[in-house]
Amino acid sequence: MRERIQGAMKDAMKSGDKRRVSTLRLVTAAIKDRDIAARVDEKGHPTGKDRVEDSDILALLQKMIKQRRESVEIYTQGGRQELAEQEAAEIAIIEEFLPQQMGEDEIRAAAKAVVSALGATGLKDMGRVMAALKEKYTGQMDFSKASAMVKEALK
Repeated sequence: MRERIQGAMKDAMKSGDKRRVSTLRLVTAAIKDRDIAARVDEKGHPTGKDRVEDSDILALLQKMIKQRRESVEIYTQGGRQELAEQEAAEIAIIEEFLPQQMGEDEIRAAAKAVVSALGATGLKDMGRVMAALKEKYTGQMDFSKASAMVKEALK
């Protein structure tokens, strides 16, 4: 994952694509921040980890996309179309590094499968179901949509 991002940044630098270079630099910086944070636990004790894993990077990329989608909405409501387009361009660049996203039908089927596999019966099991989905499908689904579909499946 890291190598793909670094390679893409080198290619963007060679081609002179400033938007792509700046977006990939933001991604790289966020990954480095996570790496640094992973070196110690909540109490400041060394964890022995120098780098976060690819699953953590996928979660980070999803978080970055979510933040940008919220920004697009805010900029669009505020009449700042040029800023909304800039954020949308960053979303497209970041999404290139995520696995193929699941469609709504696939998300619904996965949610139902996890609910039945865990024997979840009510909203009190929501946290367990979402944790299982995140563990199995990180980077592949929009968890805000999945949350609504899990609630549907639990009814």
